[in-house]
Amino acid sequence: MKKPVLRFDCVNRIKVDKSSLLRIVKSPQGEILVDPTGKMNGRGAYLTPDRKTFILAKKNKSLEKTLKSSISDEVYRKIEKYLHE
Repeated sequence: MKKPVLRFDCVNRIKVDKSSLLRIVKSPQGEILVDPTGKMNGRGAYLTPDRKTFILAKKNKSLEKTLKSSISDEVYRKIEKYLHE
């Protein structure tokens, strides 16, 4: 039996099963993208895919700290749009 793969939710500061989290990735070229597959190359940050967590991530700049890069409003809009799908 395989152990579940756990990842750290950068906003809520808890370890959760990877399959239930949304991955945001900073590609080697410096682009910030939503990674629905969880397999893109680059530095990843995970967050629980709900509105409350998204608002906290934006307010506290948790994603920016984890990815070590500034995130534009356009990227936040893309993440928010992905959460509503």
